[in-house]
Amino acid sequence: MKKVLICMLLTAFSLGAQKNSGVSFEKYLSLRQVGGVQVSPDGNHVLYNVTSTDWNENSFDTEIWLSRNGHKPFQLTQTSKGSSNAGTFSPDSKWISFIADRGNKAQIYLISVDGGEAFAITKDEEGLSRYSWSPDGSKIAVLKPEKESKKDKSIKERYGSFGVEGKEFMLTHIWVMNFNLDSIQDAGQLPCYNEKIDTSGKRPSNPCFKMPKPEQLTEGDFTVGGFEWSPDSKIIAFSRQPDPLINSSIHSDIGMVTIENKNIETIINNPGGDFFSNWSPDGKSILYTSSVDDTLSHYFKNNRVFIYSLENKRSKEILKDVDENKNIFDWNPMGVIYGINQKMKSALFRYDPTSEATTNIQTGMDIPGQVSFSKDGRSMALSGRNFDKLNEIYFGKTGSESSILSDVNSQISDWKLPLHEIVSWKSKDGTEIEGVLIKPSDYDPGKKYPLLLVIHGGPTGIDRPEPTPGGVYPIMQWCEKGAIVLRVNYRGSAGYGAKFRALNVRNLGVGDMWDVMSGVDYLNSKGIVDTSRMACMGWSQGGYISAFLTANTNRFKAISVGAGISNWITYYVSTDITPFTRQYLQSTPWEDMNVYLKTSPMTNINRASTPTLIQHGEFDHRVPISNAYELYRGLQDRKIPSRLIVYKGFGHGITKPKERLAAIWHNWQWINHYVFGDKMEELPSTD
Repeated sequence: MKKVLICMLLTAFSLGAQKNSGVSFEKYLSLRQVGGVQVSPDGNHVLYNVTSTDWNENSFDTEIWLSRNGHKPFQLTQTSKGSSNAGTFSPDSKWISFIADRGNKAQIYLISVDGGEAFAITKDEEGLSRYSWSPDGSKIAVLKPEKESKKDKSIKERYGSFGVEGKEFMLTHIWVMNFNLDSIQDAGQLPCYNEKIDTSGKRPSNPCFKMPKPEQLTEGDFTVGGFEWSPDSKIIAFSRQPDPLINSSIHSDIGMVTIENKNIETIINNPGGDFFSNWSPDGKSILYTSSVDDTLSHYFKNNRVFIYSLENKRSKEILKDVDENKNIFDWNPMGVIYGINQKMKSALFRYDPTSEATTNIQTGMDIPGQVSFSKDGRSMALSGRNFDKLNEIYFGKTGSESSILSDVNSQISDWKLPLHEIVSWKSKDGTEIEGVLIKPSDYDPGKKYPLLLVIHGGPTGIDRPEPTPGGVYPIMQWCEKGAIVLRVNYRGSAGYGAKFRALNVRNLGVGDMWDVMSGVDYLNSKGIVDTSRMACMGWSQGGYISAFLTANTNRFKAISVGAGISNWITYYVSTDITPFTRQYLQSTPWEDMNVYLKTSPMTNINRASTPTLIQHGEFDHRVPISNAYELYRGLQDRKIPSRLIVYKGFGHGITKPKERLAAIWHNWQWINHYVFGDKMEELPSTD
């Protein structure tokens, strides 16, 4: 075996207190999470989302919390069934709008920052999902899908239901409604709009609030994506593409519509996809991302960022030397704010378009996440964490120490958490690979442990140290049971530059297997692995790599394939992201069948011998369920222990807590049976 060079990058560190053991799957799935942070335009208040688990409704419920003037936050919304989301401040910072379905479809609601009752300001028949205030507070723009035409209704009535591939969609357009904040008054918490109210202090017998009526602003044979008002509230810039299907994004361009006359002008129209990002604070330029003339490889290349001047009608590329995808957060008087991954960490930066200087914005955390700024850019609210913490919400002055507003880490203060260590090694072709090694809290370096590999999706995902790793894989519980877990950032992962992300082009599965198995060999060289008890699992691209390992190695006792690709040929013709395959494999099956065979697990199914669990969503369009059936049939014909579990009603992810709990139990039992020798039993009931 070729000796691998290794480098230990971090020493192991303990994550949290270790008082109580035995964290149940339900308790893990019930952890509250925070996100969706937004600071008010005046920089005084902060909104954020708290998502909790509603086992009775089998859903993850999101509600909005508010911190006024940096004080202790409190829950602002409470929707009895469903969530409240898309919370945002009005331009004058006095009101909070959000979307909720309170028995009348998803509507926009309004509530005062000072408190009171929320009231609906829309009554849309189909419900709304996206909206934006004009900066002067006089209008609200919303996205609405077109209605079914009389012709389509007539055809359905005569011929029944059928669909034409690539034609099943409804275009979405921008609508605008007048909404003058100065006209909203309060009389006994009854909202009023553009009408006089009873000043006697008595509640009027008839509500005096009149819903503003939206008026369609854009129309045509295109669908609108992201959009934003100009600072003077006279124009809306937007991304548009021929239809809302995911493959049409490569034909996206950027337009502008003038509110006064509804005139639409196309300003950016490259052969590749163009996507609007932000207006400049003075309204004289826009920021956008584009693949320019590259229509073939945007999945693994760095995104490109441009500033377009409305005065001279020219674009200038910026941040060309940044070797990662740039996540643009804002363009305010402080500059263009963006974030990037730096290996397993993330960082936040400010770019000055005038001096072209870039400055790191200090956050004091390993992984700053979503960030929001006040109108002047001087106040900042963000979500983020260090490796040993759950995400929290922070608030403070930009670039200065922030105070913490949320308190979700208290949930795990008495949990017995595993240890984490970042390790690196050389793959078969010399490429340096990093991974997260997760160990029991009582880890003994002189002992050999069962090794479980959990592989992320993407392939441009990334694994990092975290206190409660898992998803549908009970990593914490396996560590407590006496295993070590390796999560590999294989070639193609984010955070390591464009060259690294392209290393699996025309080498999917093959190069991934090099990276995974060289990680196994590295840990084994340290004398800490019981190689007779190893297993591998993953979801999506991680499921594909697990399936590839099923067909190409017999070193594992068990494998679990979650929503994984088993045959690139049939995947290519059935997925909703067909360009993904021909971009990574650089051809269609009809042009180069060999590369499709080389990278498909089914090609070597006759070599398979590992007991394999297959998990898949019934209505998965990203990785169609035919992939699961192909792998299952191949294993069954070979009489290899295998089980296919289909999660009814789900797509590519398991998005409800009860079915996610089932998926965890299925993995727990499969791996425990083949790796630890436990008896395979039925799922435990609530009795």
